[in-house]
Amino acid sequence: MCVGPLKKICHWGPLSALATIKIITLMTIHCSRQWWPPQDSVPAAVNFLLFFTLSGLTLFHFISAIFEGPGYLPLKWTPEKATDIQFLQYCIVCQGYKAPRSHHCRKCNRCVMKMDHHCPWINTCVGHYNHGHFAAFLASAVGGCCVSSFILISWIASVLSLKPLPFPPPAVFTLILVVFTIGLSIGVVLAVGMLLYFQLSAIIRNQTEIEDWIMEKSRYRRDETDAKFIYPYSKGWRFNISQVLTWDCTPVGDGITWPVIDGCDQYTLTKEQLAQKLDKRKRARKYRIIKPISGSKFPIGHGCGVFCHPLYTDEPRIKLDVDDIVVVTRWKKYWLFGEKEQKEDENSKLKRIRGWFPRPCAIEII
Repeated sequence: MCVGPLKKICHWGPLSALATIKIITLMTIHCSRQWWPPQDSVPAAVNFLLFFTLSGLTLFHFISAIFEGPGYLPLKWTPEKATDIQFLQYCIVCQGYKAPRSHHCRKCNRCVMKMDHHCPWINTCVGHYNHGHFAAFLASAVGGCCVSSFILISWIASVLSLKPLPFPPPAVFTLILVVFTIGLSIGVVLAVGMLLYFQLSAIIRNQTEIEDWIMEKSRYRRDETDAKFIYPYSKGWRFNISQVLTWDCTPVGDGITWPVIDGCDQYTLTKEQLAQKLDKRKRARKYRIIKPISGSKFPIGHGCGVFCHPLYTDEPRIKLDVDDIVVVTRWKKYWLFGEKEQKEDENSKLKRIRGWFPRPCAIEII
């Protein structure tokens, strides 16, 4: 059982990532020393040092992203001016207000400053303090795996060619391991490369993944006659990049107060969020549960439609009993999302019960 700092790494995400880094690094170094020994020439030494440097940077930024963390709002946080409370959302879990660009992560169980998303590979959120390290980790991993793929494929080509090998013939197990590592390395280039593209795009626009969704909803709730909502934090791509990608990956600012464009203030986005919440409450519908719900992701006994149309989201599924009342704010053909109504003594526990449940198990209260 892991305790202390190691607890952050003892999770399937970081352990899988570390295993991938180790396998690719060891196999690439082994093949590089046989196929193009660094002591033979300057280009060979540069090739070897390039991969070794990228591998080291990948590990450094990966560990830094984990242990630096995204930055959490202090519990029971309130703004300096009491009058500013009206522009902010309240977090009943952290018992404080959410600062601009802050969001509550149910997995970290804290309000995260400038939260982008929760990443299982680093077992924490990507936020204000570790966004630079996370982007550098992705870039180093993609660059290192590009070099690795080149070295490993060249080694395989040398082994399969009819020319005499400058090194002892490899065992069958080694061949299998190298082929597996090539697939692993190319997979990292494709999958992590796509994630790197989205992260760089977010940094250039100074807009997190959550803020993308807020902006999309802002366009959805306005018609052609309404004024367009202006995103307040993007002040040009050079400025945006400088806020995250510094030489030591230390972000600019305290994670609470942000530079904004002319015509906006610190609460421009939070006011839009409150307006969206109000619209959502207006659209909400009440449902009464008529059949017990287990909370399973793949429920059995609620019809083929529910079972054959699982939700591709990590949002929770909730357990409900007959006659429970749920306030539904989102819906799909076979699923509903809502929050269970609770008595006052239950609400005092500050634990909201909300998530998805099968539509056939409930009827709307008119």
